[in-house]
Amino acid sequence: MPPVGFGLWKIPREDTADAVVEAIRAGYRHFDSAADYGNEAESGEGFARAIAEGLVTRDELWITSKLWNTFHAPEHVEEAARKSLADLQIECFDLYLIHFPIALEYVPIEERYPPEWLFNPEADELEMRPAKVPLYQTWHAMEALAQKGLTNRIGVCNYNSALIHDLMTYASLKPSHLQVESHPYLTQEKLIRCAKDYGMEVTAFSPLGAQSYFELNMADAQESLLGTAPVMVAAQAHGKTPAQVLLKWGVQRGNSVIPKTTKLERMRENLAIDDFELSAVEMAAIDALNQDRRFNDPGVFAEVAFGRFHPIYD
Repeated sequence: MPPVGFGLWKIPREDTADAVVEAIRAGYRHFDSAADYGNEAESGEGFARAIAEGLVTRDELWITSKLWNTFHAPEHVEEAARKSLADLQIECFDLYLIHFPIALEYVPIEERYPPEWLFNPEADELEMRPAKVPLYQTWHAMEALAQKGLTNRIGVCNYNSALIHDLMTYASLKPSHLQVESHPYLTQEKLIRCAKDYGMEVTAFSPLGAQSYFELNMADAQESLLGTAPVMVAAQAHGKTPAQVLLKWGVQRGNSVIPKTTKLERMRENLAIDDFELSAVEMAAIDALNQDRRFNDPGVFAEVAFGRFHPIYD
């Protein structure tokens, strides 16, 4: 997995295909997608166009996607995977993740796709409806995808350490990757160490912190990491931007990172972090920014948006 990937969350559908092509042209080879992002068909158009134009071959790309919450029941896992594969115009994922350790009632693809969080968004009383599906059943269905050649690797997203310990007791095919929110305000040191002790690679989403959440009213402008003193000092010392310092911090911790942008200059900037190294002192100063501040928390946004308190982190 290339250490700096291209995140496809929140890219408007009408911009996605062009963004994928331009990202490939800029040098990206790792793309992070999900059924819930609602733009996999357009991402697939971008991949197909880039391959047809000779910019890249399929073998040079790393494409990750994720199983949505409404498809956790074993009989629906392959259905969901095949839908994403068809939309992305590929035959096999490089990595397929369980998106959240949250099972919701099934919504047929032909009825509404992506199903998102609400069981029936047209109902008078909006409802996020949990399903009684144990995670071990979902995982065994994920293993079957790998056995059928639909994915090269399987893993989990948004799991805590307790769920990882539990997963390792029943997994016949061990998870290869963990994807979680991580940035200097949420360093997740114990969780990341736990995953790596089990041999899992870690991908940090939202590596720039609050930036992805301003437009969703899930973060305040003063929570931006870009203007914090340790980041600014390191940026000035290395002649880099604060965003580049934050991405380098994530990569130097041994993680991959998946920033998102539709701006060509930002695409290039985010990739240009191989020509400098943060010192131990700089790394420690940035580490010290930790506040355990989580921006993407179902225990907060589910209650606000869907009227259901549904925490998965303590």
